[in-house]
Amino acid sequence: MGIYSDQVVPRLVNLACGARFNNPQRKRACAGLHGRVMEIGFGSGLNIPFYPASIESVSAVEPADLGWRLAEKRRAKATVPIERAGLDGQSLPFADNSFDCVLSTWTMCTIPDIAAALAEVRRVLVPGGTLHFVEHGLAPDPGVQVWQHRLNPIEKAIAGGCNLDRNIRGIVEDAGFEIRDLDEFYADGPKFIAALSLGVAVSP
Repeated sequence: MGIYSDQVVPRLVNLACGARFNNPQRKRACAGLHGRVMEIGFGSGLNIPFYPASIESVSAVEPADLGWRLAEKRRAKATVPIERAGLDGQSLPFADNSFDCVLSTWTMCTIPDIAAALAEVRRVLVPGGTLHFVEHGLAPDPGVQVWQHRLNPIEKAIAGGCNLDRNIRGIVEDAGFEIRDLDEFYADGPKFIAALSLGVAVSP
């Protein structure tokens, strides 16, 4: 990890993902979380204000030390216990069947081996446990997809490995999850980065 990745990218993510227009999506993604929750790609704790009271504890997986420090004030206001319990979503330090729910918001775009990460998510979820997510990814319109593919190398370079053109539905289903609810839509902003997938998937 270099200075840009360590010091700049976490601040960019905190700024971009912390925009107020993302809050309704965060609230929807957090709805229904309960019991023992793992948040993968915890970042600077932007989901904390939207945790429902039904959560018992949160285990935060976050590779960036700066992201964790940026979350300090939000963590101090949290009404549930939060611990930093992992650094790599592709190799989770938890036993099988450890969590009732997993939360992922604007994270699947960046994990290098997303298939490995979702296999780990399935492993640590109890049978019937749920993956709650909101992610940007491949747009439904071919014209927008063309621009996503063109801009993807630039996005990856400046945004810490973020991909514009991952098929979120396909990735989740290929990992063996059953999608229970899914809303695919354009949020505010340029379409190449505003094609969102928001839903809940169930682990078998």
